[in-house]
Amino acid sequence: MGKTIAITNQKGGVGKTTTAINLTACLAEIGKKILLIDLDPQGNSTSGLGLRAGNLTVYEALMGRSTLAAAVIESGVPGLRLAPADIRLAGAELELKDLQEREYRLKHVLQSIEQEYDFIFIDCPPSLGLLTVNALCAAQRVLIPVQCEYYALEGVSSLVNTINRVKHGFNPSLDIEGVLLTMLDGRTNLGLQVVDSVKKHFKGKVYATAIPRNIRLGEAPSHGQPIHLYDSRSLGAESYRQLAREILERNA
Repeated sequence: MGKTIAITNQKGGVGKTTTAINLTACLAEIGKKILLIDLDPQGNSTSGLGLRAGNLTVYEALMGRSTLAAAVIESGVPGLRLAPADIRLAGAELELKDLQEREYRLKHVLQSIEQEYDFIFIDCPPSLGLLTVNALCAAQRVLIPVQCEYYALEGVSSLVNTINRVKHGFNPSLDIEGVLLTMLDGRTNLGLQVVDSVKKHFKGKVYATAIPRNIRLGEAPSHGQPIHLYDSRSLGAESYRQLAREILERNA
């Protein structure tokens, strides 16, 4: 059965979708069978892989109008498949409120296919609404990207409180898989200070791998490719390969 990891931070612009696309692609490159679920109505994981949502998406699966398996498509990266999303998913927050077991909709639709994958990653929206709660109820672990900037830890306590509430109220197996430092400029004192403060806050949960600021990482989504295909020798590609290896070591 695949391990399900939610990638989340309610703060936007922290490298959440960049990590979802490139980490899953690098794990697939190693030979793992991966499913990426785009749970963000902006559909950036979908478009960042050069794909468009068709008639069936995560939204139809959550609403019980389709199976998740029917919505899953090939990503173009061997070993990586995608459950796509688009703006239709924006209506799910309101519609879910009236449904029974609304927090468990994603968990239920995942059950029929989770055994097909080594890892399932969920790219969450930048909010702590019902979609994110569904991801936290479906996952065993949470990966938290934190941007190396002055306000890095702002809002993280709210996220951790939400994770703890879901753990105690809905999903006792939920825990933090790791904290990923993103957009690091190691040449600045600020970057190094943020690394130090995040490590103090999360203690042993911070990945040894940090993702640097890298122009090629920013360019890759506009070309519809993960970084290891867009520029295999770039610093961004090597960083995500290193993160993929570190995650495999932690889950050996």
